[in-house]
Amino acid sequence: HFNQRGFNFVQSLPPDMEEYGSLLISGKLLYFGILNNIMAIKITYFVHGTTTDNEQNISSGWYDVELSELGIQQSKDLAGLTKDKHFDAVFCSDLKRAVDSAKLAWGDTYKIVKDERLRECNYGDYNAKSSEEVEPLQEKAVTEPMPNGESYEMVKERIASFLEDVKRDYDGKHIAIVAHKAPQLALDVLLKNMSWEEAFANDWRKTKSWQPGWEYTLE
Repeated sequence: HFNQRGFNFVQSLPPDMEEYGSLLISGKLLYFGILNNIMAIKITYFVHGTTTDNEQNISSGWYDVELSELGIQQSKDLAGLTKDKHFDAVFCSDLKRAVDSAKLAWGDTYKIVKDERLRECNYGDYNAKSSEEVEPLQEKAVTEPMPNGESYEMVKERIASFLEDVKRDYDGKHIAIVAHKAPQLALDVLLKNMSWEEAFANDWRKTKSWQPGWEYTLE
């Protein structure tokens, strides 16, 4: 594994530096590879706790909803489940369920930074509608926006914008994100090279495989 920048640098050498280029292949590229790993950003992604809408089988979208009693306890428990981790920054969606989850978990330890780009997909006319109605529409909304709402590609664009800022400001750091389903699927597409079809198919909500944080690497 080596950094693409290192490879491009060697490729740009003039022909009379061919021998030097060979040395670079055995030495400099290793350096660039190590540098790349050092400067990679580690992301641990968390999903907000259970909400009152979740318990009523409602897909909230951009509708602001409260954590349920279960969700409050889940968020408090998360602090203990992640006590061995250190974060250089904690980001969350500006929707209340994500903000409250982040504050309950780490509000006494870290500054919580809200960012609207981490919001759930805007379901438009389907915000706060029955999940039986909304979920079948989600995979059809990859490129075609929900009525008066967003497509998943639009979510991906705002997550990509967020990642550019993270790359600029947190090189070599470890950040936490507390958000929702759509931003997590967008990270799967952007950072794990999944197609949208694969991201939806492997979503832990379908496979019933929740865990206390999912790891991503931003290079």
